[in-house]
Amino acid sequence: MPRPSGVLRYLMTAFSARMADEGMAVAVVTLAAYRTGSAAQGAFVLTAWMAPHVLAAPLTGAAAARARRPRFFYVGALGGFALAISALAMSIGRVPLPVALAVAAAGGCCGPAVSGGLSSLITRLLPAGAERDRAYSWDAAIYNAAAVAGPGATGLVSAALSPITAALMLSAAAACAAALMALLPLRPDTAAARVSPARLRQDLAAGARIVRREQELRAITAATCLAFIGIGALTTTSVLLSESLGSAGAGGLLMTAFAAGALAGTLGIARLRPAPSPQRLALIGLIGTGMGLAAAALAPSVPTAAASFTVAGACDGLVLTATLRIRADHSPPRWRTQVFTIGAGLKISAAALGSVLAGPATTGAAHSYLTAIAVLQAAAALLYTLIRRSSRADPLPSAGTAVADGCPGPGRPGDRLA
Repeated sequence: MPRPSGVLRYLMTAFSARMADEGMAVAVVTLAAYRTGSAAQGAFVLTAWMAPHVLAAPLTGAAAARARRPRFFYVGALGGFALAISALAMSIGRVPLPVALAVAAAGGCCGPAVSGGLSSLITRLLPAGAERDRAYSWDAAIYNAAAVAGPGATGLVSAALSPITAALMLSAAAACAAALMALLPLRPDTAAARVSPARLRQDLAAGARIVRREQELRAITAATCLAFIGIGALTTTSVLLSESLGSAGAGGLLMTAFAAGALAGTLGIARLRPAPSPQRLALIGLIGTGMGLAAAALAPSVPTAAASFTVAGACDGLVLTATLRIRADHSPPRWRTQVFTIGAGLKISAAALGSVLAGPATTGAAHSYLTAIAVLQAAAALLYTLIRRSSRADPLPSAGTAVADGCPGPGRPGDRLA
């Protein structure tokens, strides 16, 4: 058994890396406005930063799984993340936009290692069981703590000192994560080590195929992607909602309430003994998120809306905890990192789509948009239930019942993974 300090060190690593990632949205937009007088360049740079996630996720997972020393792979990824943030801090508004976009895209390629890859390392710190389940609850809490601390700290440092100082602070946080990663006491993954190395192309296809064929992974991935189309539109919608309620500028308060609720929800689940099943958590969380946002759409004032956002965030925290546990429990060791990175990449892409769809929204349509977001959460809960029920009659073997070497069973002709 690894020492408890290993889990604590992991949580410190994850918080530092994710704080840097979460703060980037505020940092690049603020820095662009500071140097150019317009936030437009920051929006383009942010898009370039997020865009590579869905394409880089399978490659990141395959590369991490094939790495003989995964600790060094993550040190390199986090170090590259830190360098890209520093390069953007120096280049936004000072170099031609295509150059800044290229730097952002390069840094974004390291994103899957931060968003999903890190979570897969918990299985190298703890064996399956109650302790690992609780570790994933704490990991989900770290996601939400970073979502609160990253933008908040970036905004405060930008206002008190300067936007470039804030960006360099985020770079330092990512560099700190790289240093902590080098000290993690990772267990050797013996099940994965017995698998013969496959060609990279086969590894890339394997992760996606596992997500599609394993019923629990397919259900949670489809449901969370549908839900995150709505969550991606939530920031824009919250700003418009606050304006419609007569408190322009309170949109940030609503999103802070949502993030704080998510943090409280994940911390609460981490303390439950025994932990509820992840399937039940996912369903309750999706329904609760939808109900909280539906209540916010009917709220007569910002304080009431903020309370509803807090409830919705707490339920969204349950969904994240459940998602991490399901990925860990139902993916074979050989492709576990790919499952985590692919799932995270798809969610980020779904959120980006939701953000685009919210672009045409107006103040008068804020309540309708928020209601639609709530409906998407309920639809995600229904989709999750339907996929799980239909999959019970599926004759295909699942990754959760993999053969001893960590590979899924034979499945359909031509579906071999290695």
